[in-house]
Amino acid sequence: MSEHKDEKSQLEVASVIDEKAYYGSENPDDKIIEGSEGVTEGEFKSLRHVADTLPYTAWLVVVVEFAERWSYYGTANSYGNYIRAPLPPGSTTGAVPKADRMSGVAGALGQGVQKTSAIKTFNSFFLYVTPFLGGILADTKWGRYKTIMIFSAVCLIGHIILVISAAPQVIAKTNVSLGLLILAIFVIGVGAGGIKANVSPMVADQYTGKLRKETLPSGEVIIRSPAVTYQSIYLFFYAAINLGAAGAISAAFISRDHGYWISYLVPTGIFCLVPGILLLGKNSYVKTPPRGSVILETFRVIKLALGPAWSINPVKTYRNISVENFWDPAKPSTYGDNLPASITWDEEFVGEVSRTVKACQVFCFFPFFWLCYSQIDGNLGTMAAAMTLHGTPNDLIQNLNPISIIVMVPFFNYIVYPLLRRWKINFSPIKRIYAGFLVAGLAMLYAAILQKFLYETSPCHDNLPSECVTADKKPLQSPINVWVVSGPYILVGLAEIFASITSLEYAYTKAPQRMKSVVMAFSQFQTAVSSAINFALVPLNVEDKFTWLFGAFGIVSWIIGTLFMITFRALDKQEFALNAIGTGERAGFADEVEPEERKV
Repeated sequence: MSEHKDEKSQLEVASVIDEKAYYGSENPDDKIIEGSEGVTEGEFKSLRHVADTLPYTAWLVVVVEFAERWSYYGTANSYGNYIRAPLPPGSTTGAVPKADRMSGVAGALGQGVQKTSAIKTFNSFFLYVTPFLGGILADTKWGRYKTIMIFSAVCLIGHIILVISAAPQVIAKTNVSLGLLILAIFVIGVGAGGIKANVSPMVADQYTGKLRKETLPSGEVIIRSPAVTYQSIYLFFYAAINLGAAGAISAAFISRDHGYWISYLVPTGIFCLVPGILLLGKNSYVKTPPRGSVILETFRVIKLALGPAWSINPVKTYRNISVENFWDPAKPSTYGDNLPASITWDEEFVGEVSRTVKACQVFCFFPFFWLCYSQIDGNLGTMAAAMTLHGTPNDLIQNLNPISIIVMVPFFNYIVYPLLRRWKINFSPIKRIYAGFLVAGLAMLYAAILQKFLYETSPCHDNLPSECVTADKKPLQSPINVWVVSGPYILVGLAEIFASITSLEYAYTKAPQRMKSVVMAFSQFQTAVSSAINFALVPLNVEDKFTWLFGAFGIVSWIIGTLFMITFRALDKQEFALNAIGTGERAGFADEVEPEERKV
């Protein structure tokens, strides 16, 4: 590598062809792709790419995620009514008396919409901050498997506290119940966050296949592609998340018919599957060992590179960061024989940090996507409570989101994406994410229009329709059927197929081996940023402003999505290069493979 080789220029000219090594041929199509099992460039470009078979350990990890998500959504989906609505008349558990179940809404603490929104927003924020803790511990100390086991115990303790908080004797003391609920949210957040950072990369760790040719029984020669396989892995992984969320449908009926302590007890029992399945496959999982203080080294590289670029003038700082030789101060080759003792890394590691930072910029746009998602997690349930229920629990409708994803994942995995590949249409990760922003914005505009009709048809109009009651405290609802609110839930599900699943795939494939958990945590941290924005908007998060809130989120999603596509359209051409990040010796392969097998 030249002493002043420009990292940015390398990436901008990177393509499938110039990332491939060749051996002994002058014909570009005859060049062998390094790291493949004899696949040439010509074959790579001309043959159909197909996902590989997934190992059974990957499916075990998928089941772990299913159980963990059931336990989470089986509790979190009930927080809205549990915190917002008061105890139904004559109830001590939050259950609705049998005679009132056609229109009654379960509740317990009676804290109103704004406080409910604040607590739920904190729950979401904290849940997506704690993955950093789990990611760092896994990458530097315990490894992913051990980290998941330890945080599973923490999460189980949190679920037990939650069950206690909803006991009839505790609910009678509102402040005590609310305090225990917040404590449970905190403990579950620590445990679930530690699991989230590691279970996503662990499922992909189970696949160790290489790029290779294969002849199908039909005689067609195809390419078994790791990139396509990872796409398939995360489609099914996300389906497991939503199957768990859909499995929590029972929570809406249990809380309405039997009360909240039983509703919270069921997912606590389901969560016990997590450590059980992890122990079942203990000797079969592909486990990644901790690889040292890569986080500290990364920050040191960034600090050295930023030093000369920093200025009190932010415009000048931005220009300095954008120059072609920005990373040179962190490269050992810059110093020649006068290498500082603080530089303990090699040239390759600087390249990994450079390209990982560049790739991770993609995630910085996601808070605005998650703002749209947050509405289906709370405010749409409040909207549903103001509609004619016909015996349907108002917090049941939100389960259409995971159900729609479960239905759409096989459709996209087996029909849509293979057809696009067959037709040579490059629906790249960047394009998929952009499509997700557009669909999420459409979902919010649907919700805004529906909310306007709800104001017009509710007996209380825009004066808190969800709290509109008769003189004897019975719900007085709009004639609009509650199932009309299905649209935003289904559209957001489609948006998640495009954007959220792709973000998991992107975080895994673009991170160096030693930093996969931390990079995954960074991608998930964008949900926490979204929650922080939502928290700042709590004063506006009231029913009489829902139309403007939904409409604004929809327009913002379209604008930010378009800016995202403009900003990162060049990454489409760099996809192969970015997928090669961290496959070198510094990535942790030095002790795992023979030298001739290493990719540089």
